[in-house]
Amino acid sequence: MFPFLSLRALLPQMTAITDLDEALRLVPDGAQVAIPPDYSGVPMEAARALIRRGARTLRLVTVPASSLCADLLIGAGVVSEIETSAVGFGELGLAPRFTAAVRAGRIRVKEATCPAIHAALRASEMGNPFAVLRGILGSDILAVRPDWRVIDNPFTPGDAIVALPALQPDVALFHAPLADRHGNVWVGRRRDCFTLAHASKTTVATVERVEDANFLLDEVRVAATIPSFYIGAVAEAPRGAWPMRLDGPDDTAHLREYLALAQSEDGFARYLERYVHGRRAA
Repeated sequence: MFPFLSLRALLPQMTAITDLDEALRLVPDGAQVAIPPDYSGVPMEAARALIRRGARTLRLVTVPASSLCADLLIGAGVVSEIETSAVGFGELGLAPRFTAAVRAGRIRVKEATCPAIHAALRASEMGNPFAVLRGILGSDILAVRPDWRVIDNPFTPGDAIVALPALQPDVALFHAPLADRHGNVWVGRRRDCFTLAHASKTTVATVERVEDANFLLDEVRVAATIPSFYIGAVAEAPRGAWPMRLDGPDDTAHLREYLALAQSEDGFARYLERYVHGRRAA
């Protein structure tokens, strides 16, 4: 008989738990980087660290939309291309640095829809070369996305459907509540992070704290835990989603301050000096 092997023995530490700047070495200039929506673990401290590093020519994918994280990176000159369904602040207004960059032609915008981005990521998640989607048939967006192709349903000739190439970002970047010492990341109800980690080539996760535990052996936590073999690096970053939400509401007062400053280049530069280069994360 084979000796009994515990799950713990089969799960050696595979993920580097390190400081943030070291973790972000997995995000080289020119990488395609996917970030989650505002309600699902926005990697704000990681974004600030990328700006401090002087990162350039990142190709950003918002899954499926973004506000401050995308606008901040674009305004700081980090992003050369964005694939998104929307960049904006909802009832607070437009995204000023995104708007200015588009008008000036400083970034390339690949227009998308929320279902299209999710479908393309899920194709990558499942190892498929493409996904199919019906709801955008007849829309104007097909005219600006030549990589989205209308094909015949192979099972019903004459039945049109849109084929979307699988989307496999180089790096998924998100913030989560917890990681364990093995590099397993607990994301709670933030299911978007599972899709991001599964679909991307690697993942960098910032977390509120690292616990001396193994979440995969915890019956309560395991269902909301992304195993370490999907994670390239973990870095502790307390309040790493601020001013966006993690467990509570967004810091709306801070967002209003950002929007007031970011209307101009000079104001945006003052914001960067105060909250990014000054390393004020709270």
